[in-house]
Amino acid sequence: MAERKAFEIFPQQESFMDSSPDRCRTCAVVGNSVNLLGSHYGPLIDFHDVIMRFNTARTVGYEGDVGNKTTLHIMYPESAVDLDDHTHLILFPFKIRDLEWLVSAFTTKSVTMTNKGLKSTVKANQGLRLILSSSCTQVKVLYPGFIQYVHENWLGKKGRYPSTGFMGVVLAMHICDEVSVFGFGADKDGNWRHYWEELRNKHYGTGPHGGGQEYKRILELAKRKKLNFYRGF
Repeated sequence: MAERKAFEIFPQQESFMDSSPDRCRTCAVVGNSVNLLGSHYGPLIDFHDVIMRFNTARTVGYEGDVGNKTTLHIMYPESAVDLDDHTHLILFPFKIRDLEWLVSAFTTKSVTMTNKGLKSTVKANQGLRLILSSSCTQVKVLYPGFIQYVHENWLGKKGRYPSTGFMGVVLAMHICDEVSVFGFGADKDGNWRHYWEELRNKHYGTGPHGGGQEYKRILELAKRKKLNFYRGF
């Protein structure tokens, strides 16, 4: 079983804490929306203690709008990228094959396909643990049940499954003292696209994700002062 092998390689440990230098205090959750372009949010984003980015997010060439620091890089196997020594990985496994890839990536490197071709390994700090805690200094694999929890309790099962970005928002709400959210939502024409991509499809949506519902939840949290939301342009 992939789950059992993963736990053998990356032992589960409890590390919940109320006070520690490792605790996440101010967190910036930086989505990949095109509405970051022209925002000049970069210095504000980099001012946070912990900065979360997602999937194939880029900073080079966009520093003025998105910043250049990354603390936690959240991805799934199909979006895996190599990380530098100062960035910690959080893997969001959506399926059993994702856990098989995780084991393979740090052992045999034999898994090169899930629902499409992918990297057989990834450069990252290998001190991984299958936990969800308030410490920001360890690389983690998100417990898959958390995805179900977000889908059912936060989104009312809208969409096939949550986006990695929205799961990052909810994760930050659990582990950070103060959360600021950037780079979520459509552009002024209603298209949902990444800030580093050219728009070819003039009616670009959110795919399997309930993007509208996710955006609505972020607005509700901001209205209730549970997080700070920077809409962009």
